[in-house]
Amino acid sequence: MAAKVDQEICIGCGACTGVCPVGAITLNDEGKAHVDADMCIDCGACVGVCPVGAITLE
Repeated sequence: MAAKVDQEICIGCGACTGVCPVGAITLNDEGKAHVDADMCIDCGACVGVCPVGAITLE
């Protein structure tokens, strides 16, 4: 399981990058959030902080 970002919904605010305890989320070249599934620990912190609901745990 890992966090997944819906690229069509993501507004690139960066809130998730600041809350991820392991640094698994970065902003890609398009300014959208990207999750490194190998680093993600499935804590769900990013899900709770995303203002537009673009992140889910799958």
